[in-house]
Parts: sequence; C-alpha cells; structure tokens
Amino acid sequence: MKSALFAIIACFASTVPALAAGTGGEIVDMTATGMGIVALVLFVAAYSLVILEEKLHLRKSKPVLVAAGIIWVLVALAYQALGRPEHAHGAIMHNLTEYAELFLFLLAAMTYINALEERNVFQALRSWLVNKGFTLRTVFWLTGLLAFFISPVADNLTTALLMGAVALAVGGSNTSFVVVACINIVVAANAGGAFSPFGDITTLMVWQKGKLQFFEFFAIFVPSVVNWLIPAFIMSLAVPKEKPEVADEAVHMKLGAKRIMALFLATIATAVSFHNFLHLPPAVGMMLGMGYLSFFAYWLKKKEDRLLSGDNPLDVTGHKHETFDLFRKIAKAEWDTLLFFYGVILCVGGLGQFGYLAMVSKFMYLDLGPTTANVLVGILSAVIDNIPVMFAVLTMDPQMSHGQWLLVTLTAGVGGSLLSIGSAAGVALMGSARGIYTFGAHLKWTWAIALGYAASIVVHLFLNARLFTP
Repeated sequence: MKSALFAIIACFASTVPALAAGTGGEIVDMTATGMGIVALVLFVAAYSLVILEEKLHLRKSKPVLVAAGIIWVLVALAYQALGRPEHAHGAIMHNLTEYAELFLFLLAAMTYINALEERNVFQALRSWLVNKGFTLRTVFWLTGLLAFFISPVADNLTTALLMGAVALAVGGSNTSFVVVACINIVVAANAGGAFSPFGDITTLMVWQKGKLQFFEFFAIFVPSVVNWLIPAFIMSLAVPKEKPEVADEAVHMKLGAKRIMALFLATIATAVSFHNFLHLPPAVGMMLGMGYLSFFAYWLKKKEDRLLSGDNPLDVTGHKHETFDLFRKIAKAEWDTLLFFYGVILCVGGLGQFGYLAMVSKFMYLDLGPTTANVLVGILSAVIDNIPVMFAVLTMDPQMSHGQWLLVTLTAGVGGSLLSIGSAAGVALMGSARGIYTFGAHLKWTWAIALGYAASIVVHLFLNARLFTP
C-alpha cells in the first residue's frame, strides 16, 4: 500500500526536472507539477480569505494556518517520492526557527505595549491633545508628526489607533477632516515605521536576518520623511483652520507608567546590544527585557495591593481597581496576528520548496533588475500584506547591495499606504472610523500618496547612491 502511494505521488510529480535531485539540500523545481500547482492555488485561496476578512468576519489566521499545514504535507510527500524524505524536515525546521525568533520578539513588544496601554500612557497623550484647543489643521499636522515618531518605537498599528482616536475625538461630525486626518496618520505611521527595526514587521525581519545593521536603517530617514510630507502637505490644503470644541476630558497615567516606559527603552537597548555586540538573536534580548518587566510587575502588584487594601478599593471611575498583572498583558497580545505570521511564513516557505520563489526571484531580480523589482515590491504590498512579500524576498535572498536592501525595506514599509487595505494601520482605522474612513475615501487621495512614494525612492537613490555599490 505504501509503495503504491509513493508510485502515485511520483507520477503526480513526473514533470519535475532532475536538475537538483539527490544534491543535498538543493531545491527541486516543481513549479509545473500537480502538487506544486495545488500548493500555489491553496495559498492564493487562503490569502483571498485574508483579504476579505472584514467582509467575512473570519480571522485572518484561520485560512493560512490550514493552508500552511496542507502545503507542507504536499512538500513532504513530493520529496519522499524523489527519495529525499529528510529534505522537508530540515526545511520546515528552518522556517520554524525563523518564526520562533519573530514570535518571541513580538510577544515581548506586544506585552510592553499592552502594559503601557493599561497604565493609561496612550490615553493620557490623547487627552492632552484633545484638551489643548488646537485648530483642525494643527491637529492634522500634530497627529501626523506624532504618528511618524511614535511608530518607530511602538508599531504602526498601535500608533494609528492612538492617533486615529484623537482625530475622531477632535473632528467629531466633521467627516471630511476625519478622512484626511486618518489617511495622513496611516501614511505617517507607515513611513515612520520604515526607518526603524521596531517600526514594522518587515523591518524587523530584515534586521533579524542580518541584511542590515540597526543603525543602517536610519539612512532612509529622510526618504521616509519625504514619503509622508508630500501627501501631508497636499491633503492639509483641504483642512480648514477652524477650532473644534474643547473636550472636558482629563486622563492621568497610573502608578509605574513612566518606569515601564523606561524599561521598554532599556529592553530595546538590550535587544540591539544582543544583536550588535553578542551576535545573538534580538529576540533573546527582548525576552530578557520581558524579565525586567516581570520583576517590576511583582513590585508594582505588591505596591498596589497595599494601596488598595483600605476601605475604598475603587478607582476614580467607581469600578474595582485591578492590580497590575503581567500575565494578563501577555494574554492580551495579538494572538490572531502572531498565528497569522506562523501561517504566512510556513506557506511562503512551502512554496519556496516547490521552486516558486526561485522562479520569481530570477524574473524580478535578474530579468527586471533589483531597482525595478524593489519598487514593484512596494506596489505589490499595497494589495498583498507586506509581510508575506518581504518574507518571500528574504527567502529568495537575491544578491543585492546595502542600498537595494534599504530600498526594498523602504518600499515594502511605505507601499502599503497606497491603499487602505495595504497595511495593518489602514485596516485598523477602517474599523475604528467605520463608515467614515473607507477604501473609497482613501482611494481619492492615492495619487498624492503615490507622489510621495515616487519622491521617497528618488531621494533614496540620490542621497544613498554610495550604498548601491556592491
């Protein structure tokens, strides 16, 4: 029965060229085989469901988890039929290692962000902005500026939600202001995240892969500024200078908030030091940083227990005050996002084992050239999430100069701003400003965003020309 099964598989894979069979870990070209085609169709179907997440209300992690498992079943069967049963195991272990590093890094970062949110850090900032009585145009520029500089430390999703809440609170019923403010925030958050390893998943992957060192990312700071400023200036002309009503809202940070911010900065410094000086994965440094937070959480919980042990254990809102619990912050991590990354990494890795990434790499980076290819990566990331696109590029591992790796980092980071569905920041704001900030509303300003996209590329090619030498 087993031999008959392998015979069927061998027939199914009969169009495989024998160019790499039996040569160690080299990948066999199976792009034209039945199994390879089924794997590709399965990935396209799963990702179509991801794109339709808002319509179907189906969590994005679910289709890619199923697709990843089935694709690797096909990979294992195909290579067993070729007499290389160990190949699939070695390949999937490589992908799992890459995912484990990303998972631990993000888990620590998300825990810190959740801790800061629970300590009212973001709410206090929002309250301060809302109560200042700025004009709508000033709020437009302030929310964009803060989004640009907060996203490199936090992430573009959290930053967009925070600044979007400010725009909604200030704008109120002025829908035209809310729309351009949300678009400005999305562009600024994505542009700000592009020049920092902590600002976006794609930059994090490039850094962890060792393609660029931590401080080398800052070479695209000016292009990132240009990417935001050009569409921001154009859209600001549509924002009136009128003053909205000042909201009577005051939010104060809770005990320990500033110390958690300091610990987060210390954690970032630890992760950078682990990578630059000890040549260890940044994820290990981030987990050490979570250790900092865990000890501080122990002290904070004891302190709050003492403060709330009196006769009035209620907070200012009249609700029972819960003491700080680190594991509640871990539980509130974006698990759907973390599992989505697992599915995407394994799906793309599986397609790579069938030879699709090698085929695409040859077409894009040899036939079209790296500059054209990297510009197209950014445009593609506006339709398909930039995470699978960047992971595919890293898996293809084309031979490129530092300047080209910076270019693809820039384009993958800011290309998602072209459409509202092109980045996590855009999708999140469509949810929080439902019915106001929509796909169509964003599309009306795509031409201005595209001008910024093109200008940022030109500025990078000019300013960092020396980095394009192999």
